[in-house]
Amino acid sequence: MPSRTWEGQIRGPDWGRWWGGVGLACGKGLSDSLCLYRLIVVLSSRTPSSCPPRCSLITLLFLVVCWLGTCYYWPASSFICQLTSRSETYHYTAMVRLHKPPRMDTGIIGPVTVMDSFVSRFGSQSSTIHGLIVSSILIPAAFSSFFAGYLADKMGRPKSISIGALIFAIGAALEAAAVHIGMFVVGRCIEGIGEGLYLGTLVVYICEISPPRVRRALTTGPPLLITLGLTIGFFTCYGTSRMKSSFSWRTPFIILACLAATFSMASLLWLTPSPRWLTLHGRRSEATAVWDYLDTQSVNTEAVASASSDIHAPSVYQRQDRSMKHKFFDLFSKDVRTRTAPAVFLMGMQQLSGIDGVLYYAPLLFEQAGLAYSDASFFASGVSAIVIFAVTIPALIWADRWGRRHSTIYGGIGLAVTMFLIGGTGNAVYNSTGAGRWVVIVCIYIFAVIYSLSWAVGIKIYAAEIQPQRTRASATSLAHGSNWTANFLVALTTPILLSKSSSFGAYFLFGGCTLITACICALFMPETKGRSLDEIEEAFKSKSLSRTLLKALRPITRTA
Repeated sequence: MPSRTWEGQIRGPDWGRWWGGVGLACGKGLSDSLCLYRLIVVLSSRTPSSCPPRCSLITLLFLVVCWLGTCYYWPASSFICQLTSRSETYHYTAMVRLHKPPRMDTGIIGPVTVMDSFVSRFGSQSSTIHGLIVSSILIPAAFSSFFAGYLADKMGRPKSISIGALIFAIGAALEAAAVHIGMFVVGRCIEGIGEGLYLGTLVVYICEISPPRVRRALTTGPPLLITLGLTIGFFTCYGTSRMKSSFSWRTPFIILACLAATFSMASLLWLTPSPRWLTLHGRRSEATAVWDYLDTQSVNTEAVASASSDIHAPSVYQRQDRSMKHKFFDLFSKDVRTRTAPAVFLMGMQQLSGIDGVLYYAPLLFEQAGLAYSDASFFASGVSAIVIFAVTIPALIWADRWGRRHSTIYGGIGLAVTMFLIGGTGNAVYNSTGAGRWVVIVCIYIFAVIYSLSWAVGIKIYAAEIQPQRTRASATSLAHGSNWTANFLVALTTPILLSKSSSFGAYFLFGGCTLITACICALFMPETKGRSLDEIEEAFKSKSLSRTLLKALRPITRTA
């Protein structure tokens, strides 16, 4: 690990500087986004229709310059924070660099595929083909996520993250340069491979270097950046949709490729190795140096305990040489499968809640809810992203005051209720009149709020932190594969279901999935709030699923 000349000068977390860095980075990103949107609208409205290429070129140049400035500003601001308070702000630095591109794609792809310039270029698509185009990123992501854990265990977390981000950038560049629909879909598939490689690994990385008392707060930071990416993606498309050339849909992907390439380079240069990964590979002195660099005094006991137990275990070095096949089967060994199964189940059901159906097809949803004017539906989609971003901030602040178990159960019930309300009032929607459409629109916003406060916050970190050290990367990658597969099904079937005469039946399907998940979590989900990773492992050893089920059924059998 490279030496830091300033290491040890300032010790202990400084929350004032931490929040200053957060505000600095987010404020700069939002201000640049507003400048982008304002300039695009002005250029698109004032430039004569006879010369749209010039308008597109000027807008493109401004976008690139402005976004490169943002890319420079965010790492710079987080680096300043890192100098003053390394423990917490280091994690935020990782989040800023690496979590914005994927969900920016989610905010882009829905609006792009309904733009007039995109349709005129590639033709009008049926609901099935539309769903395939949007969801083509997901199956490659699911496939690559199965191997992400093995790659992260062999190469280390930062290198694996950097490779994934670079592949993502290549895919986005192909989408921007697409001349026919096949090339566009190939770009999305390559983008998905990169996304699957680094998203799950990043969650594991943050989890492994986070103190228990703030682990959830720090791992809630990625959803904050994700929602910021959504917001910027929606409003970038809202602005570029007014341009008359193909740059109206190419520009968002050019921006996305630049961001992903920048984040790939940043992760390779600035992210330290995971100390737990170093310990597992026998590099104990380096792991101690990383812990000291991160200034995580509150986790010294946990780190030392983990190091001693792993280093002195006779099989630790043997496990490093085991084949990928054996590592995969380790996930289903008797002492691990009770933790692998909940992670895979929860990550899959997180998508079956329908959240990405709402995000991918937001313009279509609002149009069906009565906002027939395309600009209005685009704007409402952007507002939904702003709402999600706003409510993620309190979720970040109070994350460790809410238990993982309670937020998952109560959040699932709230999601089910809103979905049932949308489905029940769907037939009362009229294009221009009626209260039904406002109930549907408000419920879509409420659904996004509840999801951001509960399931978006807790499930991904829960899936990572309940795993034992030797299978954490592989199990988390498998869980993300489940997430991508469910996401593919949602993205593929949502436009098909919405095109039917009984289109609001899709909401009953999603509501039923979230309600079932809440019931299962009430029976089998142990609480992990405030526990160290070792304490979580002991909790799962003492809490078998069969005993939990028998305990839950005992009052029923006695009554009968």
